[in-house]
Amino acid sequence: MFQNLQRHRVGLYEKALPNRFSWEEKLKTTKQLGFDFLEISVDESDERRCRLDWDDETIYALRHQCEQYAMPLQSMCLSAHRKFPFGSADPEIRKQALLHMEKAIALAYKLGIRTIQLAGYDVYYEPSNHVSHQRFIEGMQQSAKLAERAGVMLAVEIMDTDYLNSLSKFELLRREVDSPYFTAYPDVGNISGWNYDVVTELKLSKPHITQIHLKDTYRVTPDSQGQFRDLVIGEGEVDFNSIFTTLKQTDCVVPLVIEMWAQDDNWKQNIITAQHRLNQACDHANLPKLFAA
Repeated sequence: MFQNLQRHRVGLYEKALPNRFSWEEKLKTTKQLGFDFLEISVDESDERRCRLDWDDETIYALRHQCEQYAMPLQSMCLSAHRKFPFGSADPEIRKQALLHMEKAIALAYKLGIRTIQLAGYDVYYEPSNHVSHQRFIEGMQQSAKLAERAGVMLAVEIMDTDYLNSLSKFELLRREVDSPYFTAYPDVGNISGWNYDVVTELKLSKPHITQIHLKDTYRVTPDSQGQFRDLVIGEGEVDFNSIFTTLKQTDCVVPLVIEMWAQDDNWKQNIITAQHRLNQACDHANLPKLFAA
């Protein structure tokens, strides 16, 4: 391990900021809050999916703004495949899934995005079965080859549904895809929420983790479906002290991203509260603070 511990680089999920903000406001605010980068969202909404069809003028104007404010878009949360999944029984939807992937990789390449987070769903609005699983694997194999060619990393999110809710399951999937550009993007909230031991899971997949989402959740129980979003970090049951201790023990210094949602006028204070609590977890693990006091 390095003698001098390095502070993790930490980013902010775009949806933690008000949707009404312009790109300039988003970049400036993210910078002012002490983050190192912003994670752009391309979800299933028409509003955000249309980003995949931006022309070069729009793309490079945004990249110029990122350079102007020294606030890169290091990663992309690509959840558009929830609507157009690779495992769909409809061949037209599978065709759209691949087209979305091609466009996302091209957009990432032009914006300088290093990592595309993929949604770990074979299907979402259809029944999941062995056939949809095999189609998903085939889609990931195709996607990995596209990513290899572009030099853009694909990282599968560990999800809030039981299809791919642990890094253990990712390791099985990785054997099928077998590409250095196909990695894991664990969401510690989702792993904890499904009652997996986050420490064991992180240690298991440490060589294959590209980036980590920091999010709080409530666990699934026989009497509850749990809660997988809209909690301020520190309000749920995720053991961030143990997570940061594990990052130190395994010498894992991959970038981290706070995943929150701007639901009301308290969005900024919620981010600041999360930052303070994550700093406390860093202190507990004897790691450098993520944010200036």
